[in-house]
Amino acid sequence: MRLIVRKEPLRRILKWAQRALFACAVLLLGYCGFALADAWVFQRRESRDLDRQLRAQRAASEAIPQPESATPPRGAPAVAPGGLIGRIEIPRLLLSAVVVEGVDKTAVRRAVGHIPGTALPGQPGNVGLAGHRDTFFRPLKDLRINDEVQVSTPNGSFKYEVESLKVVEPDNVGVLASSGENVLTMVTCYPFYYVGPAPKRFIVRARQVVR
Repeated sequence: MRLIVRKEPLRRILKWAQRALFACAVLLLGYCGFALADAWVFQRRESRDLDRQLRAQRAASEAIPQPESATPPRGAPAVAPGGLIGRIEIPRLLLSAVVVEGVDKTAVRRAVGHIPGTALPGQPGNVGLAGHRDTFFRPLKDLRINDEVQVSTPNGSFKYEVESLKVVEPDNVGVLASSGENVLTMVTCYPFYYVGPAPKRFIVRARQVVR
């Protein structure tokens, strides 16, 4: 028994399938363009705001000299979700990104996110930061031991030195455990060029240094 498929209906089906795929591609490209533009605008706006705060802080310090301290007051006010924390920079990798409070989808799409429940930069304990492997934290793939990491906040600027790099399972929350020392933990997905949801996590641990 022979199965006969008429050419005209088949052509119509293929034509509509082609149009549907083209429309999906346009929508995906449009979303990617929107996400990149939104992140760029957000980074510029928040970076300008941070620079204003840092200038005001320096002016106040010069007007009323205060003893230097590597740790902000323990009673520093909590930051609202999505609020500005500061800026992280890794000079050797030319990485510079604004840090905001929280790790929800919007926060990590626009910036590096501070993981709630971890210490704030400069405070005693473990500062947890998370970022996407295909945007702000992509340069971490080239990070080396002893690289310098700088975190600038309205409460002060802090320097860290990378002491370990490792890959762990995604449910390994021990990397964010509290610490008796001032440390910084950066988290991103791994492998960096994996297609789809990455199965591992890349962990960078850095220790605060005073120079």
